[in-house]
Amino acid sequence: MQYHALSLSKHGYNVTFVGFLVGPKILTYVTKVILQCLQLLYVLLRMETQSHILMQNPPGLPGIAVAWLVCVLRGSRFVIDWHNYGYTIMALSHGDTHPVVRLAKWYEHFFGPLASRNLCVTNAMKDDLQKNWGIKATTLYDCPPSIFRETPLKLQHGLFMRLANTYPQFQSRGCEEDKQVERSVFSECDLCEEAVTLRAERPALLLSSTSWTEDEDFSVLLKALEDYEGFIKAGASLPSLVCVITGKGPQKEYYRKLIDSLQLEHVQICTPWLEAEDYPVLLGSADLGVCLHKSSSGLDLPMKVVDMFGCCLPVCAIHFHCLHELVKHEENGLIFRDAQELAEQLKSLLSEFPGSGGQLGAFRMTLRRSRGPGWDENWDQNVLPLLSAP
Repeated sequence: MQYHALSLSKHGYNVTFVGFLVGPKILTYVTKVILQCLQLLYVLLRMETQSHILMQNPPGLPGIAVAWLVCVLRGSRFVIDWHNYGYTIMALSHGDTHPVVRLAKWYEHFFGPLASRNLCVTNAMKDDLQKNWGIKATTLYDCPPSIFRETPLKLQHGLFMRLANTYPQFQSRGCEEDKQVERSVFSECDLCEEAVTLRAERPALLLSSTSWTEDEDFSVLLKALEDYEGFIKAGASLPSLVCVITGKGPQKEYYRKLIDSLQLEHVQICTPWLEAEDYPVLLGSADLGVCLHKSSSGLDLPMKVVDMFGCCLPVCAIHFHCLHELVKHEENGLIFRDAQELAEQLKSLLSEFPGSGGQLGAFRMTLRRSRGPGWDENWDQNVLPLLSAP
């Protein structure tokens, strides 16, 4: 939605950006819905009349109904950007038959078709909206903004030194000369808290990001890393591994305890929270990405993979319906179904590391050659005509 706001502003639209602060979890669903309904209604009716109201779903409760009502009262056009279905996300915690989930499903089915225009993130969702909701939508694939790109070695070095300064207990092990940094930027740097001892040879940097919610099972990655450790102890010629998992969320502490219980010698796992400007730099410095996002509806795509591809970073991603619209198996990455398959993929992809050959290097070259349009170009082609249409 921030990208939408920037694109609209670039084309001369006067943009008002409205969002909710996250309130205490002790509030009940009913209280939150009533409070947010009143807040949103108050804000939208007080602001200057807009030609369009654009909102993302989810979250759509109570936003869809309120935004639609305001559009009716003020003569604005209502546009929904469908990224998923809210009721399927709620079902992850409560189950499909829970009364709240059933109510949320009815709500989306009733109010969703009232929008004047609709965007969605996959062709699979476009077909589902048409078939099951009676909604005609335009597919707008997420594209990475220009900040996501491969990171030059000097910026990589600066980031790792900055991380060491942020956490004083992690001292740099002395990247002594620029030539040494260029030859192996990781060889003498600690990345963060858990990466205390890195070997003299350059470790591979594995990166995953998450909101630590129910739709991502990180025990799959942890089991795969244990298997990878076993490959090395069994004599496989593989690099040591630094696995960085970024993000905040409700299940982070649960997984941190699991990570702390692991007995690993050749794999270090760290879970830092990065500043917004540092995340693209780290992404562009990584050797391989891992995505454990499982769509609750099977119809949306993980934006984290979009950002990784913007950095020409190959990805191993867990399988779900419609993932093939983004990750092309054995072309720009690999798709796995369980921890054992992921471990074998890590072993295969990193077997020639740090050389640029092999399958990992081929994936990166494919991503470099096949870079599609960025966010701005994609938005101009697909969204701008939608807004200006009669």
